[in-house]
Amino acid sequence: MKRILHACAFALAAGGQALAADLPQPGPPPPRAPAAYVPVAPIYNWGGIYFGVNAGYAFGSSNWTLPGGSVGAFNTDGFLVGGTVGANFQAGALVFGLEGDLDWDNISGNSAFGCGGFAASPIFSCQTAQNWLGTARGRIGYAFDRMLIYATGGGAFGNIKATVNGSGLSTDSNSEFGWTAGLGVETAFAPNWTAKLEYLYVDLANGACAAACGIPAGTVAVSFTESLVRAGVNYKFNF
Repeated sequence: MKRILHACAFALAAGGQALAADLPQPGPPPPRAPAAYVPVAPIYNWGGIYFGVNAGYAFGSSNWTLPGGSVGAFNTDGFLVGGTVGANFQAGALVFGLEGDLDWDNISGNSAFGCGGFAASPIFSCQTAQNWLGTARGRIGYAFDRMLIYATGGGAFGNIKATVNGSGLSTDSNSEFGWTAGLGVETAFAPNWTAKLEYLYVDLANGACAAACGIPAGTVAVSFTESLVRAGVNYKFNF
């Protein structure tokens, strides 16, 4: 009986293998669908020569140092507007270059307690004014694609006008040189257009106010420092 069962099992196994051999073999798996293409926007190129305009507000202080002492610092402020020219070079995310600007401004301020030989009368006050300012600076920054954060510094030059108000005497106006430094952020809002917001601190060397200011003792040193907050728009020609 066992032999008969073994023979039947063997026959069934052999028949199953033969039947499996006759069945069609499974084909290769279907090809995977290609991944959807997602275009990558090119990184913005900051390199190039650019021209632009700027405008803003300036506030600071001035002090007249007289032979017998100083009148004390007094506030100055006003608005400015002008043009900008510069060039950027880019190495990876690092952006560096040169920038210059020349602005017309209307910055002035007066001492409150008299001036020099006229100090006994509050009618006469020391006035410091400026009507143009230029800078020539280096810039270095880090670009986050279309946004650039930068530091800047270099030379500054402008006029310092010194007047004793109420004296009926003429004004001394001298062109002076100094230094400037600041920070800014710039963003590209179109392929060749950028907009910026920056802060600059400007310190001009002492101007001179002599006999024309009506100071009997002679030459007087006039200091002038200012902070500029301004915005600008530039058009860039790519390298």
